[in-house]
Amino acid sequence: MIGLPSLHAFDHAHGPRIWLATDATDMRCGFDRLAERVKSVIGQDPAGNNLFVFRSRRGDRLKILTWDRDGFVLWYKRLESGVFKLPRLEVGTRSVELRASELAMILDGIDMSKLKRLPRYERSTGTNKSNPQRVIA
Repeated sequence: MIGLPSLHAFDHAHGPRIWLATDATDMRCGFDRLAERVKSVIGQDPAGNNLFVFRSRRGDRLKILTWDRDGFVLWYKRLESGVFKLPRLEVGTRSVELRASELAMILDGIDMSKLKRLPRYERSTGTNKSNPQRVIA
């Protein structure tokens, strides 16, 4: 059997955590205002090793803020047509952590609101490895 990487492995690699601010963000915001939103809305340190995703009111623009050793990096994408489709969120949620595969799907134009994760079987990480448990991924 070929040892191909799975989305599960991709999602659980030791990379940065990805946070999405669920409320619309003014896309005129630059580095400093987005860093303030990271603190106030997401509750994280903007200079940490994380990615912070912000969506415009119309949904056709995304900004991703991250810290790179000595300063902020801002990635900005504007769609010529269509909108970014986000995962279904509970009402009142201000921010949500995304998996790397979810961010990739959003950027690739996959409608996250129509996807449904199915329950999967996963072994427990406790000391008793012979007693697997069911986990919803």
